Amino acid sequence: MGTMTAAALALDRLRVTFDGFVALNDVSLNVASGESFGLVGESGSGKSTLLRAVAGLAPVAGGTIVVNGKPLGRKRDKAFYRQVQMVFQDPYGSLHPRQTVDRLLLEPLAIHGFEDTEKRILRALDEVGLGSGFRFRYSHQLSGGQRQRIAIARALILEPSILLLDEPTSALDASVQAEVLNLLEQIRADRKLTFIMVSHDLAVITHMCDRLMVMQNGEEVERLTASDLVARRVTKDYTRNLLVASEGFKRSA
Repeated sequence: MGTMTAAALALDRLRVTFDGFVALNDVSLNVASGESFGLVGESGSGKSTLLRAVAGLAPVAGGTIVVNGKPLGRKRDKAFYRQVQMVFQDPYGSLHPRQTVDRLLLEPLAIHGFEDTEKRILRALDEVGLGSGFRFRYSHQLSGGQRQRIAIARALILEPSILLLDEPTSALDASVQAEVLNLLEQIRADRKLTFIMVSHDLAVITHMCDRLMVMQNGEEVERLTASDLVARRVTKDYTRNLLVASEGFKRSA
């Protein structure tokens, strides 16, 4: 290995099938510690399935997943969730409507036996730019952007090293999207986190990620750096078509 940073996440020929349908077909991937890696492709390309397989939410039919040097078994244990947390697309679905923000943030701490819950909750709220005044609100009293900030706070509260981000801003208005993406970037820099991020929006991926994998039908099409994508240095027609379809994806100088 020499001076190379150890991979935070290594997938080797990962395969996921649902009732005979191959959702992920022998995909291999190495994401370095502290890297922000993007997955792009149209709906059904397998990008969200890949995140879900890592998180233990999709059935792995073959291949291996190694997180911070440790191969994962079939089940995810508590130690896994201390290292890896996922932020979902829809903050409405991932937060319980009849729980206060305080309860939502307390739950993971209680499960993992943390003592200093008060301090951690206040710090998590502060980190996502929400004051302690939000603590005893219910999620239905929050805007979409505020909800997603709470979902991010909840993912961060166990101090994971890897965040799996599944279209984390696509349900939000454009102005709020930018705020949440900037927040995520700030958090990644502050905590030296590793991101694996799924988006159908190429502008979001080039803004947030160093490298990316283009996916189609559960397979890798090609791998690019963000600057390759911006400069249109792509080799596959599928990727070219994605660029054309992604209106508003302007060439940066």
